[in-house]
Amino acid sequence: MSGLLTRGNTYDDVYRAFNWNIPERINMGVVVCDRHADADANRTALTVLSPDGSTTTHSFGEIKRLSNKLANLLAARGMKKGDRLGILLSQSLETPVAHVAAWKSGLISIPLFTLFGEDALEFRLSNSSARAMITDHANLPKILAIRDRLPELELILVTEPTAEGNGIVDFWKAMNSASDSYTPLDTLADEPALIIYTSGTTGNPKGALHAHRTILGHLPGVEFPHEFFPQDGDLFWTPADWAWIGGLMNVLMTSWFHGMPVLASRARKYDPEDALRLMATHGVRNTFMPPTALKMMRQVENPKKRFGVNLRTVAVAGEAMGAELLEWGRDALGVTFNEFYGQTECNLVVANCAPIMDIKPGSMGRPIPGHSVDIIDAGGQICANGDVGNIAVMAPDPVMFLQYWDNPKATEEKYVSTPEGKWLLTGDQGYRDEDGYLWFVGRDDDLITSAGYRIGPGEIEDCLIKHPAVQLAAVIGVPDPIRTEVIKAFIVPAEGQVPDAAMEEDIRSFVKTRLSPHEYPRLIEFANELPMTATGKIRRKELRDGEIAKQKKKG
Repeated sequence: MSGLLTRGNTYDDVYRAFNWNIPERINMGVVVCDRHADADANRTALTVLSPDGSTTTHSFGEIKRLSNKLANLLAARGMKKGDRLGILLSQSLETPVAHVAAWKSGLISIPLFTLFGEDALEFRLSNSSARAMITDHANLPKILAIRDRLPELELILVTEPTAEGNGIVDFWKAMNSASDSYTPLDTLADEPALIIYTSGTTGNPKGALHAHRTILGHLPGVEFPHEFFPQDGDLFWTPADWAWIGGLMNVLMTSWFHGMPVLASRARKYDPEDALRLMATHGVRNTFMPPTALKMMRQVENPKKRFGVNLRTVAVAGEAMGAELLEWGRDALGVTFNEFYGQTECNLVVANCAPIMDIKPGSMGRPIPGHSVDIIDAGGQICANGDVGNIAVMAPDPVMFLQYWDNPKATEEKYVSTPEGKWLLTGDQGYRDEDGYLWFVGRDDDLITSAGYRIGPGEIEDCLIKHPAVQLAAVIGVPDPIRTEVIKAFIVPAEGQVPDAAMEEDIRSFVKTRLSPHEYPRLIEFANELPMTATGKIRRKELRDGEIAKQKKKG
């Protein structure tokens, strides 16, 4: 049992020993599922934990048969290569079956977060011109509410018994009559497979279009912070939703590439004791968690002794971890947390790996084998040690996205060409120390990092101004000891509106239901006007600086 990385005694040994081997043709659905099913149909792929505590285990052979059925079902309904399939489901059997079926058919899958509200879903489904989608009873009403504004959406498959008609189809009823024999498409490595929408700093989110090769590009980035995954007995679980690249690719699909099992369980609300109990009961050995989840877990007394959790690796990303959390992990769980860094467009490119390198608290680590990551200045020149500049990744890179969906201007702006080569700009600022470790300093844009989520203010502002009491809105992140940042909205009330506590709560609920509970403003401040540039853009930096000054004044 081995991964792509060659184990060595030092970081330099491992980095130098690695070389990419990207074939001309690869199908992501085949390499994460069918090849394991063909070798050993009974090999465990997925264990699904239901809310009532019962578990159901599914083999690679079963996943292959079900994804074949779905591929045939979608083809019978007119779906063809290149069409987009929305997947609005949480951690469940149907979610990976849908992705694998899409990839084997040459379709482009679009993971969608179940906590998204109508506005967030409408934009993503409209922007991608999705022709079909799969969802459940709980999320179906949101789709029906916006369907008349989605003329391209012809087919809605519902994973629970449902009344059919007008393009709504009972998923399992239709699956029962579909053939389980299917020949996957022989796709090129660079053909598109997946769109994951990333938070936009201004305006709407952007769809990062990834190719079939992205599965290979992700592998070193999982193997490295998980200390040469896979090992005998490894079992992955994450509280991160599979609608995000961190859940779908960092955990589920990279585990499946190696033929390793994954535990599926997504609670409606994260509870640290429940998470510890789950990992202990099911023998979870590997997990990916945002620091906020671990900070909440830190409040639990004697977690290893009380619950019997026995983790081998914990990978951490989404926000800076810090020395205190690192030491708590060693003391309380007996594990050195390995921090890593990446983004939806170019995931898993920097990390720590405790067995072969010193861990510097607060550092993202060093470039993962196979990736060239450095700090460059505004002119594209590599910065000296200690100098702050743009965190950038050298192209081409197998994990790098193809482009932003239907947004060539944003794609072009994501790169800078220099005599040394073409760099992808992450949009983040950092520096490199004398040992080659990379340190995150801040964003050169307006993204908000809250509880592990990277949130764009533009989408929230667009939602806020739809509220009848709101004339103008600006959204920023305010420093917070638990969540890293909390969302604060500055609102200019509409004419004739008088702000009060009831209005504040109504605005919060408005955003919660239309976008997502993790995107609503916990703090709201009403103002007569907002700071603007000469061209009419809101000066968010001025608002952030004002909040920081207030906090300093408070001490």
